[in-house]
Amino acid sequence: MLDDTDRRILRQMQADPDASVATIAERAGLSHAPCWRRIGRMERDGVIIAKRAIIDRRKLGFEVEVFLRITLDKTARNAFDAFVVEARKVDGVQAIQTLLGRVDIRMDVIARDLAHYQHIYQTQIMALPHLLDVEALMLVSELKNSQAVPI
Repeated sequence: MLDDTDRRILRQMQADPDASVATIAERAGLSHAPCWRRIGRMERDGVIIAKRAIIDRRKLGFEVEVFLRITLDKTARNAFDAFVVEARKVDGVQAIQTLLGRVDIRMDVIARDLAHYQHIYQTQIMALPHLLDVEALMLVSELKNSQAVPI
């Protein structure tokens, strides 16, 4: 169970992921050792999953991002599992999420340009097993993208 001190640490880590443990400790009102132990415990407990760099895909030449809403033909018993195994292999797939409702799967795909996306779509996405319907939504602009959790 997290206490107020853990939450202060997490807020500092989200605000400045590059901050040292000493800096986080100071900002959270702790000394270094207890802060370091708490961070270690939260990592072991799975509260802190990873620390990673967020890379601007456009700087690497990936100008197109498409969100696919996929409905599966669920008449086959293994439809979902077979789909996921193959979908993980598709070039440019950034995320695969299951949904409740009319749509079964949401996939995020990045591509260099529209021609590259069309190639991925025609040769890999449409070849996925058990597809019933695919709706593609192309990202026009990103107004907010935060993975910060309100703590």
